[in-house]
Amino acid sequence: MPPNFSDLFQLLEERGFVHQCTDVEGLRRSFASGTLTAYLGFDATADSLHVGHLQGLMLMRWLQRAGHRPILLIGGATTRIGDPSFRDSSRPMLDAATIAANIRGISSAFTRYLTFDGGANGALVVNNEEWLDGLGYLEFLDQVGRHFTVNRLLGLDAIRSRLEHSLSVQEFAYTLLQAHDFTELARRHGCTLQVGGADQWANIINGIELSRRKGGPALFGLTMPLLATADGRKMGKSAQGAVWLNAERLTSFDFWQFWRNTDDRDVGRFLALFTELPIDDVRRLSALQGAELNEAKVVLANEATSLAHGAEAAGVAARAAGGVFGQADDAEGLPTVLLSHERLVAGVSLAELAVEGGLANSRSAARRLAEGGGLRLDGEPVRQADVTLSAGAAEWRLSAGRKHHLRIVLADQQR
Repeated sequence: MPPNFSDLFQLLEERGFVHQCTDVEGLRRSFASGTLTAYLGFDATADSLHVGHLQGLMLMRWLQRAGHRPILLIGGATTRIGDPSFRDSSRPMLDAATIAANIRGISSAFTRYLTFDGGANGALVVNNEEWLDGLGYLEFLDQVGRHFTVNRLLGLDAIRSRLEHSLSVQEFAYTLLQAHDFTELARRHGCTLQVGGADQWANIINGIELSRRKGGPALFGLTMPLLATADGRKMGKSAQGAVWLNAERLTSFDFWQFWRNTDDRDVGRFLALFTELPIDDVRRLSALQGAELNEAKVVLANEATSLAHGAEAAGVAARAAGGVFGQADDAEGLPTVLLSHERLVAGVSLAELAVEGGLANSRSAARRLAEGGGLRLDGEPVRQADVTLSAGAAEWRLSAGRKHHLRIVLADQQR
């Protein structure tokens, strides 16, 4: 446990989790008065969460460590509509089977960050299908719609920004459904705090207002800053695509490498948000300069990967990374392509393997990488990506630049 939870709000603010809060002093009192229940929502738009979701999960983890109860709300119903907030176009519609598969995928990450033990502050996973699927249209208008004016909704930045594009009636109603979610969680589970990204501010405010107008309990809202990396990329994205939390979508080695390759300017911020290191340690590590800052990046990678994949996976990834840079000979944990003896004899090109292992998006991209000196086989530059892998070994290492590596193993030699 952290040494001092006497002011949980200050801890969250100090670590960079707080952007806006509806009532700072009221929330402070609520934190101090006993077990508070808070919720964070996820629409099931993919079968894995990515690191862009980690800020919210880490905030909920801190709340639980301080004795409060987290609820993770999955939008089984609202996923079928799609939040239009600050988007230029509608989200693609997903069928019921895809949504169900996505829910299973994203739920698998929750137990790595929160404790589900049924205790007073044990985490809950709730699906808003429970109350929205059985809610009739006229009932919805009576319970929710009559408490809001169209003028109010049109004044919301999230809605107004879409008016010059197409905005469906169902998307227009999304904010009211989210407001209803908040009041339902308050009624069913005593939830009084909603947490979300800065783009959810209006939706959160509407839930608080709906509770007030219906004579319900006083509710609170807290938003987190929308994160981008120092080079302008949206958090959760890399040059190779989304940085997924599920190992089925991204290996623990690649996850570790994402954090190890953090921009120098982001190290302190990410240590505070995505690890549980004491803030004094965060400040010490982020103050390192030059090559010494790499120590802080390794700590960040180890801590973040331990939370997402476990300490053992983090250790394997760290040792594998050491092998890549000549500091160890343990290649376990690297992304691996298994190669049959028959395929090796028939002839398989390095370009083909690079695409198969995710080092390049296409064979032509692999050829350009080789021509530019960025493709290496067992540490030696390869200028022609169409050359075939030579027999005579049982294992090879193919590298794209200094950061991305692939282990190629004969199938009957796999360890």
